[in-house]
Amino acid sequence: MANSLYPSAKQAFLSAGINLTSDTVKAVLVDTGAYTYSAAHANLSDVPAPARIATSGALASKTITNGVFDAADVTITGVTGTTVEAIVVYKDTGTASTSSLIAYIDSGTGLPYTPNGADVTISWDNGSSRILAL
Repeated sequence: MANSLYPSAKQAFLSAGINLTSDTVKAVLVDTGAYTYSAAHANLSDVPAPARIATSGALASKTITNGVFDAADVTITGVTGTTVEAIVVYKDTGTASTSSLIAYIDSGTGLPYTPNGADVTISWDNGSSRILAL
């Protein structure tokens, strides 16, 4: 699977259902042995809880420039669990069933990653795509 935007997120961008700069956006480290990407998935509840290894705090310093979304790198402390093969970016509402999936990232520096209790820093791409580009 290549990095992808969830179709439901594309729809939400077009209908003002997701505002990347003002909404709370987080990243979750995902075990693909317990979750398989599907274009039909729309909410965090579609990613089974056992597949969610660790979740970041809210992304900070978010920007949108020329259709490209970026934010400051984020550190998740004390990550343990099974191997992480993907990162899912989502709009957090505080409830998994209404938290909108935005992007699925499974290729990038540091993936896959085997947690060992250390902190994990997600360093977003500094290339033209950053976190995501429309």
